[in-house]
Amino acid sequence: MRIWIAVIEVVAIGLLLGWGSDAITLDGERTVYTLKCADGQWQAESCGGHVLAGDRFRFRALRAHAEVVFWTVGASGPSGKFSDCKISDGRNWACPAQAQTVQTITLEMRKGLPMPSSSGQTKAFHAVSKWRWHLARLGMPIGNSADN
Repeated sequence: MRIWIAVIEVVAIGLLLGWGSDAITLDGERTVYTLKCADGQWQAESCGGHVLAGDRFRFRALRAHAEVVFWTVGASGPSGKFSDCKISDGRNWACPAQAQTVQTITLEMRKGLPMPSSSGQTKAFHAVSKWRWHLARLGMPIGNSADN
C-alpha cells in the first residue's frame, strides 16, 4: 500500500511541475504570461517599480490550414488570425505581418518562446513562467524582472 501511495505522490508532483512549467499544454496551443510594471518603467528586463500580473496571450497553431489563431485570455475583444504561416508544431511557427499584427505580441514562436518584433509591429511584452505569473497574480513577491 505504501508503494502505491509513493507512486501516486511522484506522479502528482510530476504533473504539477509539468503544469507549472507549461511543459504540459494542449496540442498546438501555447500561452504567454506577461507582467506589467507599476509605479515605474521597464529597463530591459527589470521593472523600476513593482511587477503585477499582466495579460495572458494564447496562440493555437493550425498546421493543416497554415493559420495561427490568437487571443488575449479574459479580454472581451475578438480573437485574431494569421494566415500563410510556416508551422512546424504548436511551439515553432512564423507568420508574415498582417493587419491584425498590432493586436498581439509576436509573429513567431521558437521552442515555445515568443520572439519580440524588432520592427515594433507587435505589442511590447515582458514574459514570465506560468508559476511566477500566478504568484504575481496572488500579490506575492516574485522580484522585479521578467524572463525576456
